[in-house]
Amino acid sequence: MIERRITAELNELIDTNPAVALIGPRQVGKTTLALAIADLRPAIYLDLESDADRAKLAEPELYLSQHSDKLVILDEVHRLPNLFQNLRGLIDRGRRNGKKAGHFLLLGSASIHLLKQSGETLAGRIAYLEMGPIDGMEVPAADFDTLWLRGGFPDSFLATNDRASQRWRQDFIRTYLERDIPLFGPRIPAETLRRFWTMLAHRQSGLLNAAEFARALGVDGKTVASYLDLLVDLLLVRRLEPWHANIGKRLVKSPRIYVRDSGITHALLGLSTQEDLLGHPVAGASWEGFVIETLIAAAPTGTQSNFYRTAAGAEIDLLLTLPGARPWAIEIKRSLTPKLEKGFYLACEDLDPARRIVVYPGQDAFPLKNDVEALPLALLGRTLLDLA
Repeated sequence: MIERRITAELNELIDTNPAVALIGPRQVGKTTLALAIADLRPAIYLDLESDADRAKLAEPELYLSQHSDKLVILDEVHRLPNLFQNLRGLIDRGRRNGKKAGHFLLLGSASIHLLKQSGETLAGRIAYLEMGPIDGMEVPAADFDTLWLRGGFPDSFLATNDRASQRWRQDFIRTYLERDIPLFGPRIPAETLRRFWTMLAHRQSGLLNAAEFARALGVDGKTVASYLDLLVDLLLVRRLEPWHANIGKRLVKSPRIYVRDSGITHALLGLSTQEDLLGHPVAGASWEGFVIETLIAAAPTGTQSNFYRTAAGAEIDLLLTLPGARPWAIEIKRSLTPKLEKGFYLACEDLDPARRIVVYPGQDAFPLKNDVEALPLALLGRTLLDLA
């Protein structure tokens, strides 16, 4: 089992909140982590996809009140959305009896229903924590290329070979399209959504052009927006918003779109080996997405992530605005001799960032002109973790 960095944070939230919602895509390791936590404290685990476990909750207050002295772990909690009302009563009763925290750990495969339902009925009683795939700061730097190729879903990353990893990811995509997504969203033809998801992979790191997608799919712009919202809510796609500030410049307003897991990007494009990937035009954009996911995951809580682009061509791949600080300007280059375009320097003149950094796949840190630092991903990620 790979040690997940959020383990300590999850334990702290359980110890200080009545309920904690751990959300993330399927197969990302939520259940494994929850069961590891259950081994260290009195707890019971219920899988709400199991008919037997759902039957135990036919009278939820009666059953759960019998386990009020334990941490109750409810997996795939979106399966019983009406359960949240019962949880509120049990939490309030426990508070009156002196138990302030550690009542429930709720696991959900998406943010949509879980956030909606819990937000309506558990306000002030619940904390949220997102669990993503394994990121670059959870593996040795020597494994970066494997992690980039296969992505961070544990079964894919730890597969015996690239072919087995690719097969797992293809099955994962098929299962999501045919079984999981219909549970969360409107009835969307699986093949249409696969085409859209594949188009997003081809345009990794590109600006969203809803009209272009609409023409390709034969639907209208609102339908494309609903497809994108669904994939974002399922934590499968990242919509990186542009930086907005009153600086007297014409700023690009469209978000940039990334398939969040690089391994899923490569599976959608049929890239199963390192050679396939390095020979494909998406390699640079895929590396950019991989770096962005790693840095956002490593950044302190409350950090804002954006990109910057003006109509005149000034551009920064990633702006990380740490709480109470000026933004860090981060450019991402998959080259051992990174060269920055004029647009990056112009953007830095506009924003006066606290740090100017280019991330590259080498091992050493070295200075470039105009106060720019060239840093390996592992070093920048560790710097951000140390600030958390």
